[in-house]
Amino acid sequence: MHRHREHRDPAPQAARSHLRGDRWRRCRERRGADRDRGLALRVLWLGQELFQTDYLAEAFHHQFKHSNRYEEVGKRIRLGQAIEGRDEKGIKKTVCAFLKILHPNGAPTDGEFEDYVAYAIECRRRVKEQMNKRKPDDEFALINLSYFNADGGEIVVFCPESKDALATQQPARRRLGGLGAKAGATQDLPTPLDPPGVKPTPIAPEAPSAQSSEPAATVGPKEQHYTITYGAIGYSYESILGPYLEGAKAVVIEDPYIRLPHQITNVVRVCETLLKPGTVKQILLITGYDHETQLADITDKLEDLKQSLLELDVVLEVKLNPNLHDREIRIDNGWTIKIGRGLDFYQKPESWYGVGATDLSLRKCLETKVDIFRV
Repeated sequence: MHRHREHRDPAPQAARSHLRGDRWRRCRERRGADRDRGLALRVLWLGQELFQTDYLAEAFHHQFKHSNRYEEVGKRIRLGQAIEGRDEKGIKKTVCAFLKILHPNGAPTDGEFEDYVAYAIECRRRVKEQMNKRKPDDEFALINLSYFNADGGEIVVFCPESKDALATQQPARRRLGGLGAKAGATQDLPTPLDPPGVKPTPIAPEAPSAQSSEPAATVGPKEQHYTITYGAIGYSYESILGPYLEGAKAVVIEDPYIRLPHQITNVVRVCETLLKPGTVKQILLITGYDHETQLADITDKLEDLKQSLLELDVVLEVKLNPNLHDREIRIDNGWTIKIGRGLDFYQKPESWYGVGATDLSLRKCLETKVDIFRV
């Protein structure tokens, strides 16, 4: 007689395969910074066995998408001088992920927050150490990443596996041979980045010439009142606002019609213009609405803009005023720019693949008046 094999129900196996196969495969296929942050959180996820049910996966997906902890982290975290822009962004996003998962309804204690910061810095340092070993220059040489605790003390974070590895902490620098190498150039560069006991030689300032004895007169922006004619080109947000942003830290934008997609895009372009001087840290947008306005759709788009600005340490606040009518931009350095049509004074391009579709200085304008004055 032939023995019949026991047939098992394939449904549980298929379910486990769906959870451990497809989801984990997609996680492995990620590249770049997203993969680094995913691997940083891998220990946490596997330790808590969060892949057991689809319910928890959907709950965490909702938490990641609809909650924003970047501003909270930016206010609490204090990082050392060795941490550069790319380091700071990766560290803050990793800490945000910890807060979303472990503290969805409240803020962590100082001790818990410092643990998350230390782990995020350790993950970033591990990536930077490997890149520093492979680069022939000093682009990633600042590997002693640190943070300040609640008591004000600076703590340098090390990776336990490479803390005592001299080849990782002080990698040898070698020039690439072949084409472009100068004859007689040394192959080994000095290993220590800052040799002790060596002080830079001060450079004596040049003697001022007779022509430069008198201070040059500073030419600042002036008040302007002009009309942009119909069909004119050469007017962009940067050309109108740029000269008056010197020393600006806070800007108020009042425009009652920020509702349609192209009007929200105009706000994005204005924010990009405000970021270029590097001094603006607060932007307040006051706009109106009516019963036909889809507030949920507008809010989602403005939240995306708010998040991108927070990553650059700029806070965007949006207020709704149904009675708003006037249009103006007020800068805290005293300048006020009034554009009759508000931000929406450009004509729709004939084709989105033609000249002027992306460069507003080449886009045809509608007729409007511009008044720039100082209060």
